[in-house]
Amino acid sequence: MRYNPDHCKRLKQIVEPLLLWYRKDHRQLPWRDNPSPYRVWVSEIMLQQTRVEAVKPYFERFLRELPTIEDLAECPEEKLLKLWEGLGYYSRVRNMQKCAQQVVSLYQGQFPADEALLKKLPGIGDYTAGAVASIAFDLPVPAVDGNVLRVLTRVLSCDEDITLPKTKETFRQLLLEVEPSPGAGDFNQSLMELGAMVCLPNGAPQCLVCPLSSLCQAHLEGKELFFPVKPPKKERKIQERTLFLFDCQIGTQQEKYTLLHQREAKGVLAGMWEFPAEESALSKAQADCAAHKLCSLMGLDFEGISPEKPSRHIFTHIEWKMSAWQVRAFAKTLPQNLPDGFLLIPVSQLGDTEQSNIALPSAFKAYRKRFVPSF
Repeated sequence: MRYNPDHCKRLKQIVEPLLLWYRKDHRQLPWRDNPSPYRVWVSEIMLQQTRVEAVKPYFERFLRELPTIEDLAECPEEKLLKLWEGLGYYSRVRNMQKCAQQVVSLYQGQFPADEALLKKLPGIGDYTAGAVASIAFDLPVPAVDGNVLRVLTRVLSCDEDITLPKTKETFRQLLLEVEPSPGAGDFNQSLMELGAMVCLPNGAPQCLVCPLSSLCQAHLEGKELFFPVKPPKKERKIQERTLFLFDCQIGTQQEKYTLLHQREAKGVLAGMWEFPAEESALSKAQADCAAHKLCSLMGLDFEGISPEKPSRHIFTHIEWKMSAWQVRAFAKTLPQNLPDGFLLIPVSQLGDTEQSNIALPSAFKAYRKRFVPSF
């Protein structure tokens, strides 16, 4: 996509009506109250790949537990992952801590009011740097995400592939010329808000209530549904997995125990806890054999297995198809010295309680509910 001065003229026309609409009708969101750099940054990282309504309680809990960037920098990893539990993409929060540590060490705990310096921090790319710079510091720099690209391609009736870096960069350059100052933060949020609430994807734009309908070239041409242009999605890789859900009776204790395994430090859900698993689909005989070996390894008496309902979880590029088996086991006393990477815990600690900092990813939510129905 090449820079076009006519596009710049058209985008200048949308600034005032968009700001008027946003300041009148924008949603009340917790991170919009007191938009400090820390609060804006936390919200923007959480909102990546996650719906606004899902983020709200996580944001409030996170800020309650870690109210300052120094608190985040010093937070033990287990507690940090527990606070993030359910949001997924755990590399985000690990990068957040690295970023917080650098802000504390390099900038005395204050985010730099400079887009270029922000982009040098771990986990902060063009969009997040633009969002923090404009919303927290009101610097006239763009913040271009999927919502913004959808709005702009419809306004300009632009048929360029939005997944191409050169297309996004051209839109950044166009927005640099129209960003109001002061008011850049509100303008960027107005574009995001319009894309999230009115200029919707997948055939559902609300053009009748859009403040830009008279300025939107795609709407005037009746072509809203043609934009944005993206290549077909690649098919996800399917991975078959077999999980083992342990019901362990320890002596005469009333509460059952279950077994967890820590994933490797690299790859999908790196370092997270999961139910023990085999990376393939197993027959009953194979599952019985594998469960028996696990029990022996853990110092448990094997009593039998029963099938559980299958489940699946979709990541960005892969899909897990999971079958599962209940494993009944017994031990007179709680086994000590388990192999590295394994943990026997009371079932109650799988709940969202203060008893445990163990974070169990949402990929296993269906099976977690088996132990904690209220979760």
